[in-house]
Amino acid sequence: MTAPTPVVQWQLAASQPQLPLAEIAFHRWQLPNQQDWCLFYKVVAGYLLRFPNLADFTISADGREVQALPCPATDAITLEHLYLNQVLPLALSRQQQLVLHASAVEINQHAVAFLGRSGQGKSTLAASFASTGIPLVTDDGLQVLTRGAQLWVQPGHPSLRLWDDSSAQVLPALRQGTTVSYSNKLRIHAEQGIRYCSEALPLAALYVLANQEPTEVISIEPLAGHEAIMTLVSNSFLLDVEEKTMLRQHFTALAAVAQRQAIYRLHYPRHYDWLPMVRAAIAQHVQQLDAA
Repeated sequence: MTAPTPVVQWQLAASQPQLPLAEIAFHRWQLPNQQDWCLFYKVVAGYLLRFPNLADFTISADGREVQALPCPATDAITLEHLYLNQVLPLALSRQQQLVLHASAVEINQHAVAFLGRSGQGKSTLAASFASTGIPLVTDDGLQVLTRGAQLWVQPGHPSLRLWDDSSAQVLPALRQGTTVSYSNKLRIHAEQGIRYCSEALPLAALYVLANQEPTEVISIEPLAGHEAIMTLVSNSFLLDVEEKTMLRQHFTALAAVAQRQAIYRLHYPRHYDWLPMVRAAIAQHVQQLDAA
C-alpha cells in the first residue's frame, strides 16, 4: 500500500495564557542550562506541545492537523519559527516521515546535508556555502524521502537562522533579517539574496558535525553499522518516544537509511577563516563520491 502524501494543516487560535495541565509530561526537551524548552503531553485530541511562556501546539494523533495557541505576548515571527522548526517535523514523524536535525545545500544537482544538534554549526556551514551562490535546500529540518533505491530530500522553509556573530562573518550584507522573541538568532529569508532550491533532490552524502573539540585539520571519516544508526537516531525528530510500534518503525527506517546512504563524520577547526577550506574539502569529497 502506498503511504498517503504527507500533509499538515495548521490553524491559529486566539492567544491565551498557558493554564496548568492535569496531564503529566511524558517527555521533555531541555536547554543546556536544564531549563524546560518543550514539554510533551498526551491529550484526547492526540498530543500537546508546550513551549513555556511562548505557545501551546496541539497535534492530532495522525499528525495531519496542528493548532497553535500562542501566549498573549508571543509575536507572529516567533510562532512561525516554533511551528516550522519544532512542531512541523514532529507532526511529520506521526505520518512515518523521516526528518533529521540537518541543514542542506545543493552541490552538483544533489543534496549535501550537515547533521548536528543545536549550536554545532550546521546552519553556519550551510550559510557559508550560500554566501558563494550555492543554493540552500533546508536549514535544521531535513525531510528524507525514499524513491526506489535512492534517498531524496524535500526542501524546507527558504530561510536560514544564524547567531549574530555568524551572520556578521558569513552573510554580512544580509543582516537585516528578523529575530524571534526568545533568541538573538536572525532569520534570513532566501528572498533577501540567498539562492534556494525548491525541488526535491537526490541525497549525495550526510556529514555529521563532530563535537567542537580543538583541531587544526579537516577530517572526513566514514561512519557505518551501529554507530551510523545511533547517530541518525540522536539527530532525528520523533513525537512519541513511548509508542513501541512507532519506535520500531522509526529505528527500522533509520537503519535502512544507514545501509543505503554514505554517512561521514566531519571534523574541522571552528574558526570563520577556515570555512573556505572546509567548503573546498566537502566539494572535493562529494566529487570523489560522484566519480566512484
